[in-house]
Amino acid sequence: MTILNKIPSPCYVVEEKLLRKNLSLIKEVKERSGAEIILAFKAFALWPLFKIVKEYIPSSTASSLFEAKLAAEEMGNKAHTYSPAYTENDFNKIMEYSSHITFNSFTQFNKFLPALKNHNQKISAAIRINPQYSPVKTDLYNPCSPGSRMGVTLKNMPEQLPGEIEGLHFHTLCESDSYDLEKTLSAIEKNFYKYLKQVKWINMGGGHLMTHKNYNTTHLIKVLKEFKERWDIKIILEPGSAFAWETGFLLSQVVDIVETNNIKTAILNVSFTAHMPDCLEMPYKPKIRGAYNEPVKGKPTYRIGGNSCLSGDFMEYWSFDKELKPGDFIIFEDMIHYTIVKTNMFNGVPHPAIGIINNNNNFSLIREFGYYDYKNRMG
Repeated sequence: MTILNKIPSPCYVVEEKLLRKNLSLIKEVKERSGAEIILAFKAFALWPLFKIVKEYIPSSTASSLFEAKLAAEEMGNKAHTYSPAYTENDFNKIMEYSSHITFNSFTQFNKFLPALKNHNQKISAAIRINPQYSPVKTDLYNPCSPGSRMGVTLKNMPEQLPGEIEGLHFHTLCESDSYDLEKTLSAIEKNFYKYLKQVKWINMGGGHLMTHKNYNTTHLIKVLKEFKERWDIKIILEPGSAFAWETGFLLSQVVDIVETNNIKTAILNVSFTAHMPDCLEMPYKPKIRGAYNEPVKGKPTYRIGGNSCLSGDFMEYWSFDKELKPGDFIIFEDMIHYTIVKTNMFNGVPHPAIGIINNNNNFSLIREFGYYDYKNRMG
């Protein structure tokens, strides 16, 4: 019996060895560069594993009240918080859970400045800037696309920042490399140089995919150190994907094979739209373990279909060395970052369980989901 037979299907499975490998690299970059690196919950919020994360990286960033509260409860410290817009109902609670708060506009900053001044503990405030440069090609993930609601452009910046603003924040990257960051910094230094002289810290956002096998961490460290020396400013990075990049998989099984117009579709016990939404949103084609990611002439070739009633809940095509049959395992690689936090229960399809394979190669179940998880979301 293989370990797969001990895992409930479907299931998201984190591999501890791979997670620790990523965390070790991130910690090394942090120590060698002098930058503070914090975990972005929007990409990885699997809090039962925070006890492992905290061995390497103790801080986090939040984009909502719930994420800020999770930081306090499960990371044990206050979050660096940014939201495109804070509501009056949430802001006082957000302050309780935040050490840093970034505002998306000066309108929001001015609205909540009295509350910040009256708060019982010091909170470091920042403004998000839009450098109007980003290497991201997919508009869905491009925070600097024309008309973006994210951040303040140079045209709308005051000559002098309010004295209460201690930081600048930008986010221009998405699974990008250090050379993309270097280009962004050039744009910021060219256009926002006078503001860099007015603040104590700069948050360079997320999208730094430093755990990718082709990422040049030596160059990243050089870029960060040189920027810090030029401006005498504290640097903060908040990657998300990098923490959980290639640290686990989604285990699923074939339920049925259907054929229409000579197209074979393997229907699984998971859904793209519910359990792998980025595949359809971005879109991107995930790797399947043991399969060919493009059709291979002469080999069994399939669409892979989800188990929801959405007609477009499928992707194409993968080839396999042998015909698929009901009960066969289908393993989608790299399904831990973003995937788990973005899942939903559309159609009431069974939500995958969550588990971990530890360093001793033993599987432990973290969470299973049932009918009441679905029902209680709506009443």
